[in-house]
Amino acid sequence: MQGHGPVVWKTAKRLLNHDADVADCFQETFVSALKLAATTRIENWPGLLRRLATARALDLLRRRIRNQRVEEMPADFSTEDDPVIHAQAGELHDQLRVALARLPAQQSEVFCLRYLNEMSYEEISREMKISIDAVGVNLHRARARLKELLNAFAAESRQR
Repeated sequence: MQGHGPVVWKTAKRLLNHDADVADCFQETFVSALKLAATTRIENWPGLLRRLATARALDLLRRRIRNQRVEEMPADFSTEDDPVIHAQAGELHDQLRVALARLPAQQSEVFCLRYLNEMSYEEISREMKISIDAVGVNLHRARARLKELLNAFAAESRQR
């Protein structure tokens, strides 16, 4: 497991973007991995750690939303100097976090592993112990639901 810390941190940071939550997720990921390693032979540590970090980060997002404490966090992924574009990107980033937390667990996890962690269908299938077809179905459903949720957020903003 040594040397995989940056992968876990980056995975959690993409979803949470809040250092205290990322640190909690980081710790929970390694604790979960050690417990799992005590009972199961781990063949792909990076894949397992990305999956566990994604699941833990999504759990934290769901708790944050359930407690209605979705915090305003600055978006750090926009490289634009234009403050309007930066603000819009930040708003979209926050909306995506909320939408991901509203998806069924397996759909949000598959979506994050594929698009945020850039894992292949085969890697996701192996790590989640589901068929490649199930990966595709979950991705399709996740994209469709995210589109609905993000469109609803956009409609809501236009009404304000």
